[in-house]
Amino acid sequence: MKTGPSHWGAGMAGLLAWRNLAHDRSRFAVTLVGIIFAVVLIAMQIGLFLGFSDSTTTIIQHTRADFWIVAKGSQNFEVTLAMNERELYLARSVPGVAQAEPLLVLFTLWKKPDGGNESVIILGADLNTGLAGPWNLVEGRLEDLRRPDAVIIDRVFMDKLGVSALGTRVEINDRRALVVGITQGIRSFTTSPWVFASYRTARELTGFAEHQTTYVIGRFSPGADPARVRDALVRILPRTDVYLSEQLAARTRDYWMFTTGAGASVLMSAVLGLLVGVVIVAQVLYATTVDHLPEFGTLRAMGAPRAFIYKVILGQAVISATLGGLPGIAVSLLIAKGSEASAAAILVPPHLTVVLYGLTLIMCILASVVSIRKAMSIDPAMVFQR
Repeated sequence: MKTGPSHWGAGMAGLLAWRNLAHDRSRFAVTLVGIIFAVVLIAMQIGLFLGFSDSTTTIIQHTRADFWIVAKGSQNFEVTLAMNERELYLARSVPGVAQAEPLLVLFTLWKKPDGGNESVIILGADLNTGLAGPWNLVEGRLEDLRRPDAVIIDRVFMDKLGVSALGTRVEINDRRALVVGITQGIRSFTTSPWVFASYRTARELTGFAEHQTTYVIGRFSPGADPARVRDALVRILPRTDVYLSEQLAARTRDYWMFTTGAGASVLMSAVLGLLVGVVIVAQVLYATTVDHLPEFGTLRAMGAPRAFIYKVILGQAVISATLGGLPGIAVSLLIAKGSEASAAAILVPPHLTVVLYGLTLIMCILASVVSIRKAMSIDPAMVFQR
């Protein structure tokens, strides 16, 4: 019988790996289901974490401002302090600032048409510049916000706010308002939905003082050095904090993720999901290898080199990772797609799918490495004792 290097080649190892797995189809199906479940579990927990993180900075990300000026001591984007509007005019006087405008972000009460109140966050922006405001408009027109009582809400929160269609009349802070537009996918990290309006309308609906605002946002002149202009703003505005957009986003994200119980719980859930997924994959693959110990003993008795046994077991890992990981990723993408209509976003971006497959492959290989020690310790004589 030929037992040379060609007989124990990679092709033969791959074939044996497949036959080992497919021989007992019921066990192979259980193995794949376990891997699929593990992948979906990991993807959902990480996706919820990413969605949570993204929702904390969604407004900042979709605002075309280069810098943000806020009252000194403000901790995060949603909860801020009022500042004098004179800071706006001082900011406009700084060389390198091409544009500066006020932005109003305030919690207020929304009275539903059928009764009951909901807390909302109203965002009032200058419609002439387009630096801030709603996006992903699926019903209505942005220009309709120029009406004195007009507001735009997101489809996800229509039921919560008691809005059935465009043209619904509501009350905000005991003042009448009209829903003129619907967006899609603008979620709030807090339980309070975003409500978009023009700056003037937002001020009237909230009763905010005319000489105050909550933010000053703006853009730098072409060719200006952002760091130098920011430093100049800091010097001329000592009663405020000045952030570049990415700095404010990071500060807000860190506040919600690491200084609140909500962020810590989501982070812990993602870590636990990853650990549980690893345990599931390791268990099912280890059990599969152990169940085929007699076959590996036969190979040892036939003179198969250790490297060949390694190739067979690692081949099983790659096959299992591919046939279990790819369907798991597909299911995760479908669930993430379905979450677009819900208040809790699950984000599974393209780079995460690559990471998921790589992670599945690593988990399968590590589980196989553990089982290799078991397979290599088999006494070939056990084959003749059966």
